[in-house]
Amino acid sequence: MMDFGGPVRIAYLECFSGISGDMFLGALVDAGVPPDLLTRTVAALGVDARLEISRVTRSGISAAKVDVIAAGEKELPREEFWVAKQAGHHHDHHEHSHTHDQDHHAGHEHRHDHEHKHAHEHAHRGLKEIREIINRSEIGSDAKARAIRIFEALGAAEAKVHNSGIEEIHFHEVGAIDAIVDIVCAAVGADALHVDEWVCSPLNVGGGTVECAHGTFPIPAPATLELLRNAPVYCGEIQKELVTPTGAAIVSVLTQRYGSFPRMRTEKTGYGAGSRDFKRHPNVLRLSVGEGEAVGDEAKRIPSEEISILEANIDDMTPQIFGYVMEQAIEAGALDVFGTPVQMKKNRPGLLLTVLCRPEDAARLRQLIFAETTTLGVRTRQETRATLARRHVSVQTKWGEIRMKLATLNGSGKVTNCAPEYEDCRRIAEVRKVPLKLVMQEAIRIYLEKEND
Repeated sequence: MMDFGGPVRIAYLECFSGISGDMFLGALVDAGVPPDLLTRTVAALGVDARLEISRVTRSGISAAKVDVIAAGEKELPREEFWVAKQAGHHHDHHEHSHTHDQDHHAGHEHRHDHEHKHAHEHAHRGLKEIREIINRSEIGSDAKARAIRIFEALGAAEAKVHNSGIEEIHFHEVGAIDAIVDIVCAAVGADALHVDEWVCSPLNVGGGTVECAHGTFPIPAPATLELLRNAPVYCGEIQKELVTPTGAAIVSVLTQRYGSFPRMRTEKTGYGAGSRDFKRHPNVLRLSVGEGEAVGDEAKRIPSEEISILEANIDDMTPQIFGYVMEQAIEAGALDVFGTPVQMKKNRPGLLLTVLCRPEDAARLRQLIFAETTTLGVRTRQETRATLARRHVSVQTKWGEIRMKLATLNGSGKVTNCAPEYEDCRRIAEVRKVPLKLVMQEAIRIYLEKEND
């Protein structure tokens, strides 16, 4: 029988020196995520990038340092992107550097000129293209979904700051490659830890000011502050930008609660290094992974989120178009789409189209429904959705490897459901000429036997 018990696996991020994409990757590697997994992930993306992984010392602390070499450039500021503020306008707005602890020294003028040249040589990438890059990569479905969610959180924050739609946000090509690698590797590496809950400390955002498109702003920068609006933050003695927008986006999507070091038995600890080496202040992100026990109401706590539900009754459209609309909605970022048969006025059979999405995507998906269907009205409401934590393990069958999706109760660590990935089973069934149901049954049997050994 399946074991439904077990302790909670917790990952705790200590952001006493902030967080950036490269710091998070370094902490993952130092905590035991295989570097080869991240390098394979970069290769799977099919972009012009590679990782450079090394060990450095920050105020006496040994840490892993991960650099993304994008388009052959290591000196390009990390995660810098150009924002096109108005739809159809391609004026380049030089946003503040997303590089962790970027030092604005004399060399910055040279880098600005170099980047300005790149801005005219490379196309811009919008979120739609970035979603396509992630979706066509050969990485796990959960990691894909999480990476897209992180990127969309980053885009939504920028859109709000610049008073534009999320699809109007464009990333300069070189900066986009760098951010794609950071975010996708972060999602893949986070999945590889197989934890049930992510907890984060209050975040030291740094201090001082930063140059943005429209002038000088105090730290944290506008997009960073928007991403951290529900997180506890503070300003320490270091007068530099310590939390980057990408780091803030990763935290905002991964973290289920904020607080002090949780009650846990630590198994692994990893340190990810930032770019600068401060005096008497270790510029590192610490990641601790271990087992804890649910306490009090925490055992019953399941993460929830606010979602938008869009609905439209349709009785005068061909079914082929209905299927197309469902596919387009998923491509545009819908969390789920389904159709329900309904009996409409004048006894006409029809379909109820239901789209679940994040609130920031509702306007865009509503526009898609109006453009692609024959409906004259779309209903919108807000609801709360509770979700179980999901992760993948692989089983080896006599026909090939199949991924198993596991659902666990956050706060208890209990596995409540296991199911083989349909696409893996279908591929094997078609190639090996085996009934699909037998492939699925065999995958479940092997998983259960392995769990009960």
